[in-house]
Amino acid sequence: MNFLDKVNAAIKQNQSLLCVGLDPNPEMLPERYYQTGKRTVETLKDWLQFVIAETADLVCAYKPTLGFYQSFGVEGIDLLLQLLKAIPTSIPVILDAKHSDLNTSTVFAETVFSQWKVDAVTLCSYAGQDQVAPFLLYPDKAVFVLCHTSNPSAIALQSYPSEESPFYLQMAKVARTWGTPDQLGLELGAAMPDALARIRAAAPERVLLIRSVWAQSNDLAQTLAAGLNTSGDGLLVPIPQDWLGSEQLAEKTRVLRDEMNGARTAIVEGNSNCEVWFPDICLLNQHRHQDLILQLYDLGCLSFGEFVQASGETFPYYIDLRTIISNPQIFHKILNAYADILKDLSFDRIAGIPYGSLPTAAGLALHLHCPMIFPRKEVKAHGTRRLIEGHFQPGETIVVVDDILISGKSAMEGAEKIKSTGLHVNDIVVFIDHEKGVKERLRSNGYQAHAVLTISEIATTLHAAGRINEAQLASLSIH
Repeated sequence: MNFLDKVNAAIKQNQSLLCVGLDPNPEMLPERYYQTGKRTVETLKDWLQFVIAETADLVCAYKPTLGFYQSFGVEGIDLLLQLLKAIPTSIPVILDAKHSDLNTSTVFAETVFSQWKVDAVTLCSYAGQDQVAPFLLYPDKAVFVLCHTSNPSAIALQSYPSEESPFYLQMAKVARTWGTPDQLGLELGAAMPDALARIRAAAPERVLLIRSVWAQSNDLAQTLAAGLNTSGDGLLVPIPQDWLGSEQLAEKTRVLRDEMNGARTAIVEGNSNCEVWFPDICLLNQHRHQDLILQLYDLGCLSFGEFVQASGETFPYYIDLRTIISNPQIFHKILNAYADILKDLSFDRIAGIPYGSLPTAAGLALHLHCPMIFPRKEVKAHGTRRLIEGHFQPGETIVVVDDILISGKSAMEGAEKIKSTGLHVNDIVVFIDHEKGVKERLRSNGYQAHAVLTISEIATTLHAAGRINEAQLASLSIH
């Protein structure tokens, strides 16, 4: 079960969007625990185990903050591991680490996901997709990227360069292209409902992990209206931290949960919109992927004009597939189209080519229950200096997944890196083939190329559907 399925199951089971910050903060330790005569770490353990027992049937997630545990050294990490075992397996754990170091991302992901078995982790991703990618190798896990904070001194940074186009909104928009909704959510401070609403509008399909909800001026109904998705969920709300010392914690949490559920019901009943794309034509000789082609065009993934490619060549069109992972309907169709090709190939693992195809490769790994790896775009001169991220055994066969085949250079470079570590690559599968003999070029280098669509098929279908004119057809067609 992946993270999104697990958290949704917990939401349904406990009828709750509440999460608990499970932090061993000595300043928050209830007075009744001081007289036990135990050491500080032991009393913190007793308190937090009480918190778990009181809330396990009332919340949908636990969120321990790593820094508090690290402050106690080895004893603190041992405390964290003990508490992780005390949390019911049906309730997901989000490790609030705010990890921000690029060089240690690979080993940190291995530790928290494979050894500690947490379900998700928070990241400060100023370093970009490079930092997030190692965490996405675990398709049943998730990351929450920090995109906004309610800290007043952050305004000068996160609202730059203007209130109309702030950096925090750019972070939210770009982060959506790094991973699928199953794997990547956003973290933000909710003391500013306007910012919450803007982020929800920019990322309607993402799970939002919010904090700073209980600021003095905050209104719970306003916060929920700004942050909930159209289904009335997609939002994880923390229990007030000062409640965790109360002996009536369960009662208070139940009242808050019921209040939130009432507000959720009102919001869902008032929202009758559902953004679903439907075809508006019926062609006699339709392409097997006709709806997919038309939907890509209608969503703006295909643009016309003069566009300079990375190679320096100018094309009369531009295809941007980064936004498809934020549209479940089309992303599901694309994954199925890839899977139709992959089912006839023999391989042990899937490899995505950084960075455009990593979300697709991760989606396929989850869809096909197949492990994933990826070749680094560049090998750092520090850290682990790994060429390939992820687990593998020499001698295994890898299928390479990429998005668009233009020259074949990036796909072949990635395949060569993979082969240099003792792995085999026979097949390269892409979504769109630019044609112009690229498949033949790959074949001469020992690779069999497969494509869901060619640019000619796209052009012909769009013209037959009346989406493009004769001139645009001529510019898109490959002869």
